[in-house]
Amino acid sequence: MQFGKYEYIYLLWLVPALAVFFYYAFKRKAAALELFSQRELLKELVADVSVRKQKFKALLLVAAAGFALFALMNPKWGFHWEEVRSKGIDIVILLDTSKSMLAQDVKPDRLQMARREIDDFVNSLHGDRVALVTFAGTSFVQCPLTADYGAFKMFLGDVGVNSIPLGGTDIGDAVETGIKAFADRSTKHKIMILITDGEDHGGRLSAAVAAAKERGVVINAVGIGNPAGAPIPVKDEQGLSSFIKDPSGNVVLSKVDEEELKKIARETGGSYISAQGGRIGLEKLYADKIARLEKQEFGASRKRVYESRFQLPLAIAVILILIETMIGDRRSDRRRREVRA
Repeated sequence: MQFGKYEYIYLLWLVPALAVFFYYAFKRKAAALELFSQRELLKELVADVSVRKQKFKALLLVAAAGFALFALMNPKWGFHWEEVRSKGIDIVILLDTSKSMLAQDVKPDRLQMARREIDDFVNSLHGDRVALVTFAGTSFVQCPLTADYGAFKMFLGDVGVNSIPLGGTDIGDAVETGIKAFADRSTKHKIMILITDGEDHGGRLSAAVAAAKERGVVINAVGIGNPAGAPIPVKDEQGLSSFIKDPSGNVVLSKVDEEELKKIARETGGSYISAQGGRIGLEKLYADKIARLEKQEFGASRKRVYESRFQLPLAIAVILILIETMIGDRRSDRRRREVRA
């Protein structure tokens, strides 16, 4: 069984709350009646009223509320196969995971901010395929092209500064790996989003950018961090915090090479985004540029579609309410005579 609307699960607390309400309402009513009159007179006054029926009616209302909430969550069971044709754009995200991404000139740090922004960006996609390449001194396809955004986010959640064991920042290698991540070379539009905070140390960047341009890959570059530079925090074996220093003992400042990143974007027809504040603006990039591109059909696939069964619990709730309205509060003549006796 599946639920189509998990956001309503939190409302289930209303069912036991309603039961508790009726329980205390009956207790308070009984106590109030005892204060109102003597026991002998009370029996005569309530002889016509069936407390048992009142409690049963309350039970029906609690059950009806439970089934109504169950229907609201749109339960699904049973399925049929449906052919789905998907259209979209192929997007490969290159994420710098070098240790300099721990700098805290953006909060909470560069890497965590980038991961949060990528997560929000994926939420704005509509049928597009997205891949994730992580890089430092070398690069690796963390997640291949997929339209399963849940799976993509699982891979994204595992990304850290230890994802790539080789230190440094080889943007050229990352671009080359990103080009290979595009599954279909005939795809009309190939979008690459490069998110980095550092200078290229690999020496292959120009050749990689030229190869990307030749294959029709548009690189949108994001320079994350303060161009003035920021220290890179580290912890020693005792857990004490300090900053990375050069051989001369000076604190190393990680600076964004904005001119190089602007050049990469310009040569491939992409855009450059300076991320110095709290947001990168990837959703705006998608809405303003990527979403306007002609969609590529990725082919047909069979999808298991579960059948909505909300009608059944909803019908039960309605029936329970109708039964509750048809049950009166009065005792039968025989029970009335027994109580008065």
